Amino acid sequence: MSTIWTEKYRPQTFSEVKGQKFIVERVKKFVEQKNMPHLLFAGPAGCGKSTLALVTVKELYGETWKQNFLELNASDERGIDVVRNTIKDFARTRPIGNSVFKIIFLDECDSLTKEAQQALRRTMENYVTTTRFLLSCNFSSKIIDPIQSRCTVFRFKPLEEQDIKEYIANIAEKEGITIDEEAIKAIEDITAGDARRITNILQSCASESKTITKEIIYQTISAAEPQEIKEIITLAINKKFVEARNLLLDTMLKHGLSGLDTIKQIQKEIWNIEEITDEQKINTIDKIGEFEFRMVEGSDEFIQLEALLASLAK
Repeated sequence: MSTIWTEKYRPQTFSEVKGQKFIVERVKKFVEQKNMPHLLFAGPAGCGKSTLALVTVKELYGETWKQNFLELNASDERGIDVVRNTIKDFARTRPIGNSVFKIIFLDECDSLTKEAQQALRRTMENYVTTTRFLLSCNFSSKIIDPIQSRCTVFRFKPLEEQDIKEYIANIAEKEGITIDEEAIKAIEDITAGDARRITNILQSCASESKTITKEIIYQTISAAEPQEIKEIITLAINKKFVEARNLLLDTMLKHGLSGLDTIKQIQKEIWNIEEITDEQKINTIDKIGEFEFRMVEGSDEFIQLEALLASLAK
């Protein structure tokens, strides 16, 4: 497959954007009025922030959108010199055609240094007559307050279950693939509403088979099935420590899982274990947080997972 599906199925109009209905309607009204404030899109990855920004620009400018649009993302240099030179030079020039203003889109702007953000706040203020800024980030808390106060802030959320089903159905129909309900549910659980990851998983699975099942999905993404993780937890809880340890090792080797991947799956499945009470689940989550911190700090992953199973056995 020569086409990257994430680009192939990127929405081109407001009606094609999945989820974020309230935000899309508000931004659409700005476009219809040919006027808009500075905007800040905040939310998790893959929920449509960059897509909506590009759709907004294309709907606003039509064929001249490339001449009136500057995009910078985290792969570009993001220091104070870029704000003082590249951004300021683009912001101070008049828009092309009948447009009132141009748009500068700063993707992943939470990676801007504090000094660059301080320089940006003055640029946003000084050139507001010729330029609007459209910022997107995963964590709005990393954006300084003066910039947030200059923007209308929209907070995105992951795609909901119905949006995911419609999105998958659209791709399946156009690509001629078949996907059953179990596979759709597996994608929902794995991706947590990340449309970009949904698309990548579907393309990877479709390269192997035109009929996509739950088993193919877990093989493709190298993740253990929930039932495998639940069996490990259940064995540990029932004090069958050696069996739980061996199954854990086999599962990690079979799927090529890292310690962090495994502990995240354990954290997710612990709530589906019926053999323990809610209070025990709470205590287990507390333990999981401690062991995950140790892994991040550089401790041996398998030893920490063994210790976690030992604490469950107790």
